[in-house]
Amino acid sequence: MERVLLIGVAGALGAISRYAVQTAVNSLSGGPTVLGTFLVNISGAFLLGLLVGLSENGFLPTGPWRTVLGVGFLGAYTTFSTLMLDGTVRAENGEMTSALLNLSASVVIGLIAVYGGLTFGRAID
Repeated sequence: MERVLLIGVAGALGAISRYAVQTAVNSLSGGPTVLGTFLVNISGAFLLGLLVGLSENGFLPTGPWRTVLGVGFLGAYTTFSTLMLDGTVRAENGEMTSALLNLSASVVIGLIAVYGGLTFGRAID
């Protein structure tokens, strides 16, 4: 039960962090944009890769804290469903190029970010 509560708290912090990042990006760019979602997805991919990499090499424990951070915080922080909604709405609005560019870049750069996080996490002693 304790782990479930910790995941819930971590999830709340992840959701708040997501909101803060998206709000900051929207504020800096002068209005709603897909860049906030993009940044959250890429940073979340990197952080999840880093978490797993650090756990694999023994720098972080693989037990409850990996679950709390991975499922709780990062599960609430990353925004794949919002990415899909952004793409769909843009496509419906006739912005197919923007939708496809954002989706493609998110997938490709997200894979690179996960690989970078894993590599970095595995390299730390």
